[in-house]
Amino acid sequence: MTSLATAGTALDVARIRADFPILSRQVRGKPLVYLDNAATTQKPQVVLDALQHYYTDINANVHRGVHELSGLATDAYEGAREKIRGFFNAASVQEVVFTRNATESINLVAFAFVRPILAPGDEVLISAMEHHSNIVPWQIVCEERGARLRVAPIDDHGALILDELERLITPRTRIVSIAHMSNALGTVNPVEQIVAMAQARGVPVMIDGSQAAYHLPVDVQAIGCDFYAATGHKLYGPTGIGLLIGKTVRLEAMPPFMGGGDMIRSVTFERSTWNDLPYKFEAGTPNIAGAVGLGAAIDYIQQVGRTAIAAHEHELLEYGTGLLEAIPGVRLIGTAPGKSSILSFVMDGIHPHDIGTIVDREGVAVRTGHHCAQPVMDRFCIPATARASLAMYNTREDLDALGRALVKVREVFS
Repeated sequence: MTSLATAGTALDVARIRADFPILSRQVRGKPLVYLDNAATTQKPQVVLDALQHYYTDINANVHRGVHELSGLATDAYEGAREKIRGFFNAASVQEVVFTRNATESINLVAFAFVRPILAPGDEVLISAMEHHSNIVPWQIVCEERGARLRVAPIDDHGALILDELERLITPRTRIVSIAHMSNALGTVNPVEQIVAMAQARGVPVMIDGSQAAYHLPVDVQAIGCDFYAATGHKLYGPTGIGLLIGKTVRLEAMPPFMGGGDMIRSVTFERSTWNDLPYKFEAGTPNIAGAVGLGAAIDYIQQVGRTAIAAHEHELLEYGTGLLEAIPGVRLIGTAPGKSSILSFVMDGIHPHDIGTIVDREGVAVRTGHHCAQPVMDRFCIPATARASLAMYNTREDLDALGRALVKVREVFS
């Protein structure tokens, strides 16, 4: 693939769009305008080709096989792990655990790392902007162990109130688990500062990077967190593949999350011993094709350039913010400084589900609802929002189409 950036950091968006087959289709007789990237991104042809190549040419189970296909499959699977290591700057491939998604990654940490050390009266600290996947697992382990879930508040712009978060870190805090970027608001949290704040008090930190990983350069060693979770389907990769990056010292101290094949070193009826990292946490046949597809997606992102992607999306965010603010009755939800790539909004007197239904008739795909972040909706005293979320292949014309569709929404309800 040749470069997909023009002079400086500008993207050649027309060429990028040509790499995503689904963007050429129509919806309800209109060209597709896809603005639901926070839910899942579309897949470039190279990812689709990687999936087909795996199943067509090298389909076999990984590890321990001595035949050629098994060796090729293992090389492809472990090659994807190395690509992820480099993409996030993990210290070692031993620190990269394949999971089904970020939700499983967070659950792995909750049940294998935190649950064994929780005692009655202990605390887990999260924020008021978290996705349900970074709330519910902690509720379960806290309830089971008699611990307390504490929540750092956000302000009226959707920004984390850092002084309050720092105040809530106490000698009873066993982990801080925070979103790198809010899926409902677009807020980007200062994770390096949060990690330093917590670790100065001896408290480990988990970062949910589901949204940030496909918008922003992420260096887990620079951040310094103990755990970082991300999901493949938001990184332009397949569904059903995710990752957990954990510091070696943490992962080695954790018991297995699931038992079965490949996570063992030896098994007798009396006892079993566990495999080395990261395989101790990868029980059973993994999503080999998903890992290979994610590796191809990472190659594609690297080829486009993460700095160029971030600059392009920032320009679109500013353009879209101005466009929406100019429409009578539209109010943005989530206006924190330094936010990224998400435009959540409400319209006076119109339910977000009605907004989504009408703009869909114009070929525009947005997400409506609580976005698996019901406490965020409660914080802003609203039932739901409409959410337009951006990716590298979006354009000003996409946002203009959204604006025209919202004018139609207003006309229908006027």
